[in-house]
Amino acid sequence: MPEPVASFVGALQGWLFQTLVLPALAALGALRFTEDAFNGTEEFVLGVLEIALLVAILLPLERLLPYERRRAGWAALRVDVIYTLLHRLGLFPLFFFFAFRPLFDAAQAWLRLHDVPAFGLETLLPGLAASPLAAFFVYLVVLDFAQYWVHRAQHRADWWWALHAVHHSQRQMTFWTDNRNHLLDSVITDSVFAAIALAIGVPPAQFALLVVLSRMVESLAHANVRLSFGAIGDRLLVSPRFHRLHHAMVASPHGDYRGANYAVLLPLWDVLFGTADFRREPGPTGIEDQLAGRDYGEGFWAQQRLGLQRLLRRA
Repeated sequence: MPEPVASFVGALQGWLFQTLVLPALAALGALRFTEDAFNGTEEFVLGVLEIALLVAILLPLERLLPYERRRAGWAALRVDVIYTLLHRLGLFPLFFFFAFRPLFDAAQAWLRLHDVPAFGLETLLPGLAASPLAAFFVYLVVLDFAQYWVHRAQHRADWWWALHAVHHSQRQMTFWTDNRNHLLDSVITDSVFAAIALAIGVPPAQFALLVVLSRMVESLAHANVRLSFGAIGDRLLVSPRFHRLHHAMVASPHGDYRGANYAVLLPLWDVLFGTADFRREPGPTGIEDQLAGRDYGEGFWAQQRLGLQRLLRRA
């Protein structure tokens, strides 16, 4: 994180923690959670700044270059805003990273005690320790590769699709849609993401930055903007056009649920594994059986309840 930004975040975190969080912990008799609360305050500050930046950039962009005109009112958008606030103000996935970290620290201590080399990318590639920037990009590529396969699994496994369908049921995508996920789906995916990050040795500060950067790109990819990065650019970074086709109702050439363009950041994985589709115009988004009247829920709690019902029917 650039030093001026880090200083600003640190100052805001310290003020918020001293002014509101620490007195609240003392009043509740919960000072034993001081360290966790301090980390959580940083996650909250990063989330607030991230949302403010997205609103400042992507909201005007959606109005300037809309892919489609909004057909519904505020109600259709409000639930996605709720999901975004839940996910980006510290609940997911940074919570799982810090929750799992003591387990991984204990495991590494046990390995050292028994003279077993600990696994980590810096162990395999010692040069990364001398270059934090190079290490950051290597971590980014490895985690993005893992996310590609997790995303494919969300579409391949019937039980997982029952939950992931919440994300795809939005008929009017906007930059708020990125976090529209069943909470159980988020628990699973963010737990896997955090566990892999810890296993390969991602430092906490770099993990927070990896999460923020990934989410910013994902928000752009979901935005209601008529935008591609060109024939070459669309193959280097997931664009709104590339990802909108993943959400489109058009039949997939790959024969499974929304079977194209699974990549989160790097379309390279779709190209390598035969799931890329650069050819077609995306068209309307959503799930095909919505046209036949299937209900995926309009409100937050309805979407959560119906997702669990679909899961239980496929268990």
